Amino acid sequence: MRKRLHRPLLAGILLLGLAGAAAAEVDQITGAGSTFVYPVLSKWAEVYHRETGVRLNYQSIGSGGGIRQIKARTVDFGASDAPLEPQALEQAGLVQFPVIIGGVVPVVNLPGIGPGELRLSPEALAGLFLGEISRWNDPRLQALNPGLSLPDRKVTVVRRSDGSGTTWIFTNYLSKVSPQWARRVGSGKAVRWPAGVGAKGNEGVAAYVRRLKGSIGYVEYAYALQNRMTYALLRNRAGHFVAPTADSFAAAAANADWRHAPGYHLVLTDQPGEASWPITGATFVLLHRRQERPEMGRAVLRFFDWAFRHGAGIAEELHYVPLPQEVVELVEETWREQVRGPDGRPLWPAR
Repeated sequence: MRKRLHRPLLAGILLLGLAGAAAAEVDQITGAGSTFVYPVLSKWAEVYHRETGVRLNYQSIGSGGGIRQIKARTVDFGASDAPLEPQALEQAGLVQFPVIIGGVVPVVNLPGIGPGELRLSPEALAGLFLGEISRWNDPRLQALNPGLSLPDRKVTVVRRSDGSGTTWIFTNYLSKVSPQWARRVGSGKAVRWPAGVGAKGNEGVAAYVRRLKGSIGYVEYAYALQNRMTYALLRNRAGHFVAPTADSFAAAAANADWRHAPGYHLVLTDQPGEASWPITGATFVLLHRRQERPEMGRAVLRFFDWAFRHGAGIAEELHYVPLPQEVVELVEETWREQVRGPDGRPLWPAR
């Protein structure tokens, strides 16, 4: 004889079934923003889809675009290399957390000069992007590079045309090391450039520099490697000429105190240390504190939890620096405390 289920029990089973179906419906999450993080994010997404069936649709449109889209709720998360101030996070109802650390590097197209052969001081780098050093055989560059035969060729500056976190990191550094840059140009995701031609995204800058002889630009290090570009050594705060590597990015981030940085607002440019790369930065993910679709919020958190726990090797292969375990634990503590569904319940740990 078949037993009949009591109506309350039947209703509970139906609700559980509907909740499970809703969670199962999340087969794609969307994000937009930073081009700095795109190489590692796209690789994480590829492996994550293979393992879980969940796709990531990420628009590499620059940090400014990512911030606009997450504020407009047209994507599930935004990504920016310029951290938002705590007050801005509060006003927009957003949570911010770091996901990866990397470096911005000057890249050049000088025939006959290979990666790591050109040396630049902070003053020379600022002079090039201010347009004050206009030819490659300028005596100031020759003095830094006595062993190189620098060409009598015009310098063509290539810079970002879109709102960019990579630009924010780069101009933040120049503002710290060059009073003239700070006075004339300043720091921001978009600035009034004194010289050069604009290109969209790290991809665009890399493509222009590869095409234009005598050019100099700035890109996230993974783009320099992927495109086999010539990068320059930089003189750091300790007075040493250093190469961009995962180790020199890690050295710059070694003293980062994430726990005491409100909203994780922390800048890693021009850090002390003999081995520190001077233009180091992080990418930050932005989420709404109140998730109107809790199953989607959980799906985003699951993706980044997977990236923290299983994506470190991928990040290192691309010469990024994964977050230390203590920072990962701090970030997930932030998820528990701040990311909630429409009923006010925390979404992490994801059920």
